[in-house]
Amino acid sequence: MKRMAAAWMLALAAGAAQGQTLAEQNEALFKDLKEAHGLTDDQLAKVKSIFAASGFMGQGNPAVTKHPMTTEECKQRRAAKSVGDGNALFEKICGAKHMAPLYDPKTEKPEDAKVCIDQFEFPSIPCLYPVTWVRANEAAEICSAMGRRMCDAHEWEGACAGALEAPDYDFASLKGMNANAAQKKIRATHNAKRNVPKHWAYGNAYKKGVCGAASTKDAKCNGGNWQNCGTNTYPVGSFPDCTSELQVYDIHGNAAEHMNLPLSEAEMASKGSKQLGHTEMKGSWFIWDHFQAHDDSCRWRAPYWHGSRVMDKASHHNYHLGFRCCKTLDGK
Repeated sequence: MKRMAAAWMLALAAGAAQGQTLAEQNEALFKDLKEAHGLTDDQLAKVKSIFAASGFMGQGNPAVTKHPMTTEECKQRRAAKSVGDGNALFEKICGAKHMAPLYDPKTEKPEDAKVCIDQFEFPSIPCLYPVTWVRANEAAEICSAMGRRMCDAHEWEGACAGALEAPDYDFASLKGMNANAAQKKIRATHNAKRNVPKHWAYGNAYKKGVCGAASTKDAKCNGGNWQNCGTNTYPVGSFPDCTSELQVYDIHGNAAEHMNLPLSEAEMASKGSKQLGHTEMKGSWFIWDHFQAHDDSCRWRAPYWHGSRVMDKASHHNYHLGFRCCKTLDGK
Protein backbone atom coordinates (compact mmCIF):
# COMPACT_ATOMS: atom_id res chain seq x y z
CA MET A 1 0.00 0.00 0.00
CA LYS A 2 2.88 2.40 0.83
CA ARG A 3 4.53 1.66 -2.53
CA MET A 4 1.25 2.30 -4.34
CA ALA A 5 0.79 5.60 -2.51
CA ALA A 6 4.32 6.71 -3.36
CA ALA A 7 3.88 5.84 -7.03
CA TRP A 8 0.49 7.60 -7.10
CA MET A 9 2.00 10.75 -5.60
CA LEU A 10 4.82 10.74 -8.16
CA ALA A 11 2.28 10.45 -10.95
CA LEU A 12 0.24 13.21 -9.39
CA ALA A 13 3.29 15.45 -9.32
CA ALA A 14 3.85 14.70 -13.00
CA GLY A 15 0.30 15.81 -13.69
CA ALA A 16 0.89 19.04 -11.78
CA ALA A 17 3.99 19.68 -13.87
CA GLN A 18 1.78 19.57 -16.96
CA GLY A 19 -0.44 22.29 -15.54
CA GLN A 20 -3.12 19.99 -14.09
CA THR A 21 -3.58 19.41 -10.41
CA LEU A 22 -6.01 17.31 -8.42
CA ALA A 23 -6.61 20.27 -6.12
CA GLU A 24 -7.73 22.45 -9.02
CA GLN A 25 -10.07 19.73 -10.27
CA ASN A 26 -11.55 19.32 -6.81
CA GLU A 27 -12.11 23.05 -6.32
CA ALA A 28 -14.18 23.14 -9.51
CA LEU A 29 -16.07 20.08 -8.27
CA PHE A 30 -16.85 21.75 -4.93
CA LYS A 31 -18.41 24.73 -6.72
CA ASP A 32 -20.57 22.39 -8.79
CA LEU A 33 -21.62 20.47 -5.68
CA LYS A 34 -22.68 23.60 -3.86
CA GLU A 35 -24.66 24.92 -6.80
CA ALA A 36 -26.32 21.68 -7.91
CA HIS A 37 -27.20 20.30 -4.48
CA GLY A 38 -27.68 23.52 -2.55
CA LEU A 39 -25.10 22.63 0.09
CA THR A 40 -24.74 24.97 3.04
CA ASP A 41 -21.33 26.43 3.83
CA ASP A 42 -21.02 23.99 6.74
CA GLN A 43 -21.89 21.00 4.55
CA LEU A 44 -19.42 22.03 1.88
CA ALA A 45 -16.70 22.60 4.48
CA LYS A 46 -17.22 19.06 5.78
CA VAL A 47 -17.05 17.59 2.27
CA LYS A 48 -13.87 19.55 1.58
CA SER A 49 -12.27 18.31 4.79
CA ILE A 50 -12.96 14.68 3.82
CA PHE A 51 -11.36 15.22 0.41
CA ALA A 52 -8.38 16.99 1.99
CA ALA A 53 -7.76 14.17 4.47
CA SER A 54 -7.81 11.64 1.63
CA GLY A 55 -5.20 13.16 -0.65
CA PHE A 56 -6.32 10.75 -3.39
CA MET A 57 -10.01 11.39 -3.89
CA GLY A 58 -11.18 13.12 -7.06
CA GLN A 59 -12.25 12.55 -10.65
CA GLY A 60 -9.02 10.78 -11.57
CA ASN A 61 -5.30 11.29 -11.14
CA PRO A 62 -4.66 13.90 -13.87
CA ALA A 63 -1.30 12.36 -14.75
CA VAL A 64 -2.73 9.01 -15.87
CA THR A 65 -6.40 9.68 -16.65
CA LYS A 66 -7.67 10.21 -20.20
CA HIS A 67 -11.44 10.51 -20.13
CA PRO A 68 -12.95 9.08 -23.36
CA MET A 69 -15.76 11.63 -23.54
CA THR A 70 -16.05 15.33 -22.71
CA THR A 71 -18.82 16.84 -20.62
CA GLU A 72 -20.04 18.70 -23.70
CA GLU A 73 -20.31 15.45 -25.68
CA CYS A 74 -22.29 14.01 -22.78
CA LYS A 75 -24.73 16.91 -22.90
CA GLN A 76 -25.16 16.46 -26.64
CA ARG A 77 -25.84 12.73 -26.24
CA ARG A 78 -28.46 13.38 -23.57
CA ALA A 79 -30.10 16.12 -25.64
CA ALA A 80 -30.28 13.80 -28.65
CA LYS A 81 -32.23 11.34 -26.51
CA SER A 82 -34.39 14.14 -25.06
CA VAL A 83 -33.13 13.33 -21.57
CA GLY A 84 -33.52 16.28 -19.23
CA ASP A 85 -31.35 17.10 -16.24
CA GLY A 86 -34.16 17.09 -13.71
CA ASN A 87 -37.39 15.40 -12.75
CA ALA A 88 -39.95 17.57 -10.96
CA LEU A 89 -41.86 14.64 -9.47
CA PHE A 90 -38.71 12.95 -8.18
CA GLU A 91 -37.44 16.22 -6.74
CA LYS A 92 -40.74 16.73 -4.91
CA ILE A 93 -40.71 13.18 -3.50
CA CYS A 94 -37.03 13.09 -2.57
CA GLY A 95 -36.61 16.72 -1.56
CA ALA A 96 -33.40 16.84 -3.58
CA LYS A 97 -32.21 17.02 -7.16
CA HIS A 98 -30.94 14.03 -9.11
CA MET A 99 -32.36 11.38 -6.80
CA ALA A 100 -34.88 8.65 -7.68
CA PRO A 101 -37.50 7.10 -5.38
CA LEU A 102 -37.10 3.38 -4.69
CA TYR A 103 -40.27 1.29 -4.65
CA ASP A 104 -41.86 -1.80 -6.22
CA PRO A 105 -43.87 -0.76 -9.32
CA LYS A 106 -45.95 -3.95 -9.08
CA THR A 107 -47.63 -2.76 -5.89
CA GLU A 108 -46.53 0.85 -5.32
CA LYS A 109 -46.29 4.28 -6.89
CA PRO A 110 -43.26 6.61 -6.75
CA GLU A 111 -45.03 8.62 -4.05
CA ASP A 112 -45.06 5.52 -1.82
CA ALA A 113 -41.26 5.38 -1.67
CA LYS A 114 -39.62 5.48 1.75
CA VAL A 115 -36.12 5.96 0.36
CA CYS A 116 -34.42 7.65 -2.60
CA ILE A 117 -31.10 6.93 -4.28
CA ASP A 118 -28.76 9.14 -6.30
CA GLN A 119 -29.64 8.78 -9.96
CA PHE A 120 -25.96 9.13 -10.85
CA GLU A 121 -22.65 8.17 -9.31
CA PHE A 122 -21.33 10.84 -6.94
CA PRO A 123 -21.28 13.81 -7.40
CA SER A 124 -24.69 12.89 -8.93
CA ILE A 125 -24.59 15.83 -11.32
CA PRO A 126 -25.32 14.95 -14.96
CA CYS A 127 -22.28 15.02 -17.24
CA LEU A 128 -19.64 15.44 -14.51
CA TYR A 129 -17.06 12.68 -14.04
CA PRO A 130 -17.60 10.37 -11.07
CA VAL A 131 -15.38 10.66 -8.02
CA THR A 132 -13.08 7.67 -7.45
CA TRP A 133 -10.23 6.67 -5.11
CA VAL A 134 -12.84 6.81 -2.34
CA ARG A 135 -12.65 4.60 0.75
CA ALA A 136 -15.93 3.16 2.04
CA ASN A 137 -15.71 5.17 5.26
CA GLU A 138 -15.13 8.34 3.23
CA ALA A 139 -18.16 7.57 1.07
CA ALA A 140 -20.31 7.13 4.19
CA GLU A 141 -18.97 10.39 5.66
CA ILE A 142 -19.62 12.38 2.46
CA CYS A 143 -23.16 11.03 2.20
CA SER A 144 -23.76 12.03 5.83
CA ALA A 145 -22.32 15.51 5.26
CA MET A 146 -24.82 15.99 2.44
CA GLY A 147 -27.78 14.92 4.55
CA ARG A 148 -27.86 11.46 3.00
CA ARG A 149 -26.44 8.05 3.90
CA MET A 150 -24.72 5.03 2.42
CA CYS A 151 -27.11 2.57 0.78
CA ASP A 152 -27.63 -0.97 2.00
CA ALA A 153 -26.88 -3.68 -0.58
CA HIS A 154 -30.55 -4.56 -1.17
CA GLU A 155 -31.39 -0.93 -1.96
CA TRP A 156 -28.78 -0.72 -4.72
CA GLU A 157 -29.98 -4.06 -6.07
CA GLY A 158 -33.56 -2.79 -6.20
CA ALA A 159 -32.48 0.40 -7.95
CA CYS A 160 -30.76 -1.74 -10.58
CA ALA A 161 -33.45 -4.39 -11.01
CA GLY A 162 -36.27 -1.84 -11.19
CA ALA A 163 -38.06 -2.97 -8.01
CA LEU A 164 -37.11 -2.47 -4.37
CA GLU A 165 -37.70 -5.74 -2.54
CA ALA A 166 -37.74 -6.40 1.20
CA PRO A 167 -34.34 -7.04 2.84
CA ASP A 168 -33.36 -10.73 2.76
CA TYR A 169 -30.30 -10.74 5.00
CA ASP A 170 -31.51 -13.60 7.28
CA PHE A 171 -29.54 -12.36 10.27
CA ALA A 172 -30.82 -15.17 12.51
CA SER A 173 -28.80 -17.75 10.53
CA LEU A 174 -25.58 -15.84 11.22
CA LYS A 175 -25.64 -16.11 15.01
CA GLY A 176 -22.43 -17.52 16.47
CA MET A 177 -20.43 -16.98 13.28
CA ASN A 178 -17.39 -14.78 13.02
CA ALA A 179 -17.66 -11.85 10.63
CA ASN A 180 -15.73 -13.51 7.81
CA ALA A 181 -17.91 -16.62 7.80
CA ALA A 182 -21.09 -14.57 8.24
CA GLN A 183 -20.52 -12.25 5.29
CA LYS A 184 -19.57 -15.21 3.10
CA LYS A 185 -22.78 -17.05 4.01
CA ILE A 186 -25.06 -14.04 3.60
CA ARG A 187 -23.70 -13.42 0.09
CA ALA A 188 -23.93 -17.05 -1.00
CA THR A 189 -27.44 -17.52 0.38
CA HIS A 190 -28.66 -14.38 -1.35
CA ASN A 191 -27.05 -15.24 -4.69
CA ALA A 192 -28.58 -18.71 -4.71
CA LYS A 193 -32.11 -17.37 -4.15
CA ARG A 194 -32.23 -13.91 -5.72
CA ASN A 195 -30.02 -14.04 -8.80
CA VAL A 196 -32.12 -16.41 -10.93
CA PRO A 197 -33.09 -15.40 -13.53
CA LYS A 198 -30.39 -12.79 -13.95
CA HIS A 199 -31.35 -9.26 -14.83
CA TRP A 200 -29.45 -6.15 -15.82
CA ALA A 201 -30.75 -2.60 -15.52
CA TYR A 202 -31.48 -2.52 -19.27
CA GLY A 203 -32.76 -6.08 -19.76
CA ASN A 204 -32.35 -9.82 -19.22
CA ALA A 205 -28.94 -10.28 -20.88
CA TYR A 206 -25.60 -8.48 -20.80
CA LYS A 207 -25.23 -6.10 -23.75
CA LYS A 208 -22.07 -4.42 -24.93
CA GLY A 209 -22.17 -0.75 -25.87
CA VAL A 210 -25.18 0.12 -23.72
CA CYS A 211 -23.22 1.44 -20.72
CA GLY A 212 -19.91 3.22 -20.17
CA ALA A 213 -17.88 0.02 -20.27
CA ALA A 214 -15.53 0.29 -23.26
CA SER A 215 -12.92 2.82 -22.12
CA THR A 216 -9.25 1.88 -22.23
CA LYS A 217 -6.30 4.17 -22.72
CA ASP A 218 -3.77 1.36 -23.00
CA ALA A 219 -3.83 -2.20 -24.33
CA LYS A 220 -2.13 -3.25 -21.09
CA CYS A 221 -5.15 -2.19 -19.05
CA ASN A 222 -6.39 -5.48 -17.57
CA GLY A 223 -8.43 -4.11 -14.69
CA GLY A 224 -5.73 -4.34 -12.05
CA ASN A 225 -3.10 -1.75 -12.93
CA TRP A 226 -4.11 1.85 -12.25
CA GLN A 227 -1.11 3.27 -14.11
CA ASN A 228 -2.13 1.55 -17.36
CA CYS A 229 -5.84 2.02 -16.78
CA GLY A 230 -6.19 5.43 -15.13
CA THR A 231 -9.60 6.63 -13.98
CA ASN A 232 -10.80 6.78 -17.57
CA THR A 233 -14.44 7.21 -16.70
CA TYR A 234 -17.23 8.71 -18.76
CA PRO A 235 -19.33 11.66 -17.56
CA VAL A 236 -22.21 10.32 -15.47
CA GLY A 237 -25.40 9.87 -17.41
CA SER A 238 -23.67 9.96 -20.80
CA PHE A 239 -25.25 6.62 -21.77
CA PRO A 240 -28.99 7.40 -21.57
CA ASP A 241 -29.97 3.79 -22.28
CA CYS A 242 -27.86 2.60 -19.34
CA THR A 243 -30.68 3.18 -16.91
CA SER A 244 -33.00 1.06 -14.83
CA GLU A 245 -36.79 1.13 -14.81
CA LEU A 246 -36.51 3.36 -11.73
CA GLN A 247 -34.39 5.85 -13.73
CA VAL A 248 -31.08 5.17 -12.01
CA TYR A 249 -28.08 5.56 -14.34
CA ASP A 250 -24.66 3.93 -14.71
CA ILE A 251 -25.44 1.03 -12.40
CA HIS A 252 -23.27 -0.95 -14.81
CA GLY A 253 -19.95 0.37 -16.11
CA ASN A 254 -18.21 3.68 -15.35
CA ALA A 255 -17.33 3.30 -11.64
CA ALA A 256 -17.92 0.42 -9.25
CA GLU A 257 -19.70 1.56 -6.10
CA HIS A 258 -19.29 1.14 -2.35
CA MET A 259 -22.36 -0.15 -0.51
CA ASN A 260 -23.08 -1.41 3.00
CA LEU A 261 -23.61 -5.13 3.66
CA PRO A 262 -25.09 -5.47 7.16
CA LEU A 263 -24.56 -8.60 9.26
CA SER A 264 -27.20 -7.61 11.81
CA GLU A 265 -30.18 -5.30 11.96
CA ALA A 266 -28.04 -2.93 14.04
CA GLU A 267 -25.77 -2.46 11.00
CA MET A 268 -28.49 -1.51 8.51
CA ALA A 269 -28.11 2.03 7.15
CA SER A 270 -31.76 1.83 6.10
CA LYS A 271 -32.70 1.40 9.78
CA GLY A 272 -30.76 4.51 10.76
CA SER A 273 -27.60 2.76 11.95
CA LYS A 274 -24.37 4.74 12.09
CA GLN A 275 -22.39 1.62 12.96
CA LEU A 276 -22.74 0.07 9.48
CA GLY A 277 -21.59 -3.36 8.40
CA HIS A 278 -19.08 -4.61 5.87
CA THR A 279 -18.07 -3.40 2.44
CA GLU A 280 -19.87 -4.58 -0.68
CA MET A 281 -18.58 -3.52 -4.11
CA LYS A 282 -21.49 -3.13 -6.50
CA GLY A 283 -21.71 -2.98 -10.28
CA SER A 284 -18.82 -2.93 -12.69
CA TRP A 285 -16.50 -0.37 -14.19
CA PHE A 286 -15.40 1.28 -17.39
CA ILE A 287 -13.49 -1.56 -19.10
CA TRP A 288 -16.24 -4.16 -18.70
CA ASP A 289 -17.01 -4.69 -22.36
CA HIS A 290 -13.36 -5.84 -22.73
CA PHE A 291 -12.69 -7.52 -19.39
CA GLN A 292 -15.58 -8.99 -17.40
CA ALA A 293 -13.96 -10.02 -14.13
CA HIS A 294 -17.17 -11.17 -12.47
CA ASP A 295 -20.95 -11.20 -12.70
CA ASP A 296 -22.46 -7.70 -12.67
CA SER A 297 -26.16 -8.56 -12.85
CA CYS A 298 -28.43 -6.56 -10.56
CA ARG A 299 -29.01 -8.83 -7.59
CA TRP A 300 -25.59 -10.53 -7.52
CA ARG A 301 -23.46 -9.93 -4.43
CA ALA A 302 -19.73 -9.90 -4.93
CA PRO A 303 -17.10 -11.89 -3.02
CA TYR A 304 -15.39 -10.10 -0.14
CA TRP A 305 -12.74 -8.44 -2.31
CA HIS A 306 -10.50 -6.13 -0.25
CA GLY A 307 -13.21 -6.41 2.39
CA SER A 308 -13.39 -4.57 5.70
CA ARG A 309 -15.83 -2.88 7.99
CA VAL A 310 -17.35 0.07 6.13
CA MET A 311 -16.07 2.56 8.70
CA ASP A 312 -12.55 1.11 8.83
CA LYS A 313 -10.21 4.02 8.09
CA ALA A 314 -8.13 1.68 5.92
CA SER A 315 -11.07 0.45 3.83
CA HIS A 316 -10.21 -0.18 0.20
CA HIS A 317 -9.94 2.48 -2.49
CA ASN A 318 -8.80 2.36 -6.11
CA TYR A 319 -8.96 4.05 -9.51
CA HIS A 320 -12.37 2.67 -10.53
CA LEU A 321 -14.20 2.64 -7.19
CA GLY A 322 -16.77 5.33 -6.37
CA PHE A 323 -20.18 5.47 -4.69
CA ARG A 324 -23.67 6.92 -4.66
CA CYS A 325 -25.85 7.86 -1.68
CA CYS A 326 -29.33 7.03 -0.43
CA LYS A 327 -31.74 9.16 1.58
CA THR A 328 -34.41 8.00 4.01
CA LEU A 329 -37.54 10.07 3.55
CA ASP A 330 -38.76 11.80 6.72
CA GLY A 331 -42.07 10.60 8.09
CA LYS A 332 -41.90 7.32 6.19
